[in-house]
Formats: sequence, structure tokens, C-alpha cells
Amino acid sequence: MDTIVNISQFLLSLSLLIILHEMGHFLPAKAFKTRVEKFYLFFDFAPFNSLWKIQKGETEYGIGWLPLGGYVKIAGMVDESMDTEALQQEPQPWEFRSKPAWQRLIIMLGGVTVNFILGFFLFAMILFAFGRAYVPTDSLSYGLAYDSILIKNGFQQGDKILKIGKEDFPRVQPEKLVEGIVLNDVREITVERNGEAQTITLPSDMANTMSENKVSKSLLMAPRTPSLLKNLLREKVRQKAGIKVGDQLIGINETPTFYYDEFTANIQKYKDKEVSIRLIRKQDTLQLPVQVSEQGTIGVFCKTDGYYNIEREMFGLAEAMPEGVVMGMDFLDKQLKAFGQMFRGKISVQDNLGSLISIGKLYGTSWDWERFWTLTASLSILLAFMNLLPIPALDGGYVLFLLWEVITGRKVSDSFMEKAVTVGFFLLLGLMVYALGLDLWRHVFSGLF
Repeated sequence: MDTIVNISQFLLSLSLLIILHEMGHFLPAKAFKTRVEKFYLFFDFAPFNSLWKIQKGETEYGIGWLPLGGYVKIAGMVDESMDTEALQQEPQPWEFRSKPAWQRLIIMLGGVTVNFILGFFLFAMILFAFGRAYVPTDSLSYGLAYDSILIKNGFQQGDKILKIGKEDFPRVQPEKLVEGIVLNDVREITVERNGEAQTITLPSDMANTMSENKVSKSLLMAPRTPSLLKNLLREKVRQKAGIKVGDQLIGINETPTFYYDEFTANIQKYKDKEVSIRLIRKQDTLQLPVQVSEQGTIGVFCKTDGYYNIEREMFGLAEAMPEGVVMGMDFLDKQLKAFGQMFRGKISVQDNLGSLISIGKLYGTSWDWERFWTLTASLSILLAFMNLLPIPALDGGYVLFLLWEVITGRKVSDSFMEKAVTVGFFLLLGLMVYALGLDLWRHVFSGLF
């Protein structure tokens, strides 16, 4: 039953995103009197037929058997169906290739436009319906864990911020600290340290220091928690080391690491080395050898809930709409930074890249509407961004060629488009197979070796 709930949530979310994305192409195509031959949820590639289909006018509507996406087949356009037979004939007035470049550009941008709008709208409705969760400062059991930039400038792990300048700090809001330092030139921060109020005086160039080091607001501070394991990512390492969910990590070699921030900071010193992890399991203290990855991780998640209270700030409809856009842009910013870290090798592609299996598991085994809509909004924005990448076979590839045509006045030939889309399609297919392979290894095969 749990598996059915998980798959049902994922398929509903995916279907919603695909249908609305393809409607973004379908509606402007029809508005510009361009013939749409097929509108499909999921792919109906050979060797199997579509699960369901119906002909309405000039368009065949259907559901394919392969849930990796969907498509609209627009007459006179080279697409992922690789059906180029019609391109050998003279262009017809109802074909995509016969339309002005600006109309073709609108048709191609329709899908990503819908996904961006949908993502922002869903984030806004989440705020309107559920509010925004926040952590009250006075509920912090162990204070806050800080970015190294703040530590170097007077903060200590476990400090609880009381005031930024003369303004109280009742909620854990990293953006308030950034705003105070960068915009309001605040230099004095009042913290509670070891039960007493103390004042930290920041240097005059603190704003430049934070800017130069590109400190992320979301990583600037977080509630400090013990290192109690909630989830294990690397099954093979877990089995070899003997680490279990519920273990509390308290040391690396001879260094105490009671708190999670201490553990993550110290494990970075042992990249690609074997260390001795000290932990508490029920009433026993154990010492286990663990291999650290090249990125300085051992593949664990620690429990964060239960050490502080979570309250909610509610929004009216007018307030929620702009905040929804801010939430969407913040999500996209974090994803772009994560992709950048992967390309630079600072975080592991193997541990962080996943296929539909990994995405589907995020929905959980119980139906939670807030989680469902949050994931749907996030995937909508991520789908929009990924489709804008200038790769042939993606919307961004077509947009790139159309912009070239608008700027130069020269149209890219159909034969070149056909070759480019073929190359792009196989590149994407290779990436999907690689991601699927990682997931199969991660979730199925790793325990066998």
C-alpha cells in the first residue's frame, strides 16, 4: 500500500507537469493556425503501442507507455519522434516551418513559460494555504551552527542571536543578518553564549567579505543539532562499516564531534581516507572503521527535528503571490549552485544525481498535500530551467536556433536541425541511462556486493 501511495503521488505530479508544459506549446501553435498531429502524455515509442488514444479533429490525443515525459507533434517540425518524412515535401501553410520566426519562438517558449508560472503560482498557494514554517529563536536547544565566515569574525558555534544592531531576532532568518550587515551597515550583533548576553563587533569590511566569498543565505546559519543518524545514503559503506540508523556520532578518530556541524567540518579533513568513527548505539559506545569519499562525506543524513519548535507564518493572497516568486527564485538559485558544485567536482555526482526513481522516492509513502505541492512546484521550475538549456531536442536548443534566425535573418536548414536533434536526443538518453544506472546501483544492487 505504501508503494502504491508513493507511485500515485509521483505519477499525478508528473502528469500534471507534462500536460501543462505541452499545453504551453499546443495552445500558441493552434492560435497561429499550426497543425498539431499528436498530444501525448508519456512516450509511445516502439515496440509498444499507446495505452490509450483518441482522434479529435486533426489531433490524436493519447497516453504512452514510457513515463519519461510527453510531447506534442507539430506538423513541419523536427522533434523527438524523428519523423522527418514530411520534411521532404514542399512546406505547407499549416506547418511549423512555414510560420514567421517570432511565432515559432513563442510556440517553443510556451512550455517553459507555463512551467515557470505554474511553479511560482504553486509556491504562492502553498504559502496561502499552509503558511511558511520558521524556527523561533527562543526554542533552540543547542543554539545555531554558523558558516565559517561568521566563525572567523567572532561568532562561536552554539551562539543564539538575540539582536542585530538594535533590532530583535525572534526567528531564525539568515536573510535578516545579511540585510543588517550589507544594507544597514550593522556592526554589533548581540548573542547569548553560555547563558550570558555578549556583543560581537564585526569588522568594517564585513559586507565585502561576505560578498567576495559568495556566502549563501541558506547556508549562513542553521539550528545546531546532535549527530543522530536519520538516513543512510551509501548502502555498501553502511554494510561494510556496520553503521545503523539511530546511531549517534560522537567522534572522528580522537576528535569529539557531538554536534552535526562539528562532524561535517572534521570529516572534510579526511577525504578519500579511512577513519575511526566513534558512536553511541543504545547504551553501547562503538568504534567503527569507515571509508570517507573523495568529497569528504560518508553518506549519512542526521535527524534535525525534535531539537527546536517549528511555527508557521500565514499569508494573505496578495502577500503570497510575490513571496511565491521569491520562493521559486530561491529554489532555482540553490539548484544552479548545486549544479555548479557538481561540475567543479566539489560535490559528488554519483551521490547527488538521480533518475525518476530518486525523484519518486521524495514523495514519501503517506499522502502529504504540502509536500506534494512543494515538490510539484519545485519540479515545475526545474523542468522549465532544464528545458531552456541550449541542447538540441530540448526547447532551449530550438530557441537558440530561432534566435540565430531572428538576429541573422538566415534560417537553419531542416537537414542540420535533423542531425542536431538526433545528437541531442542521444546525449539526453545517455544522461538518463546514466542516472538510472546510479539509482539502480544505489537502491537495488549495492547491497549485493
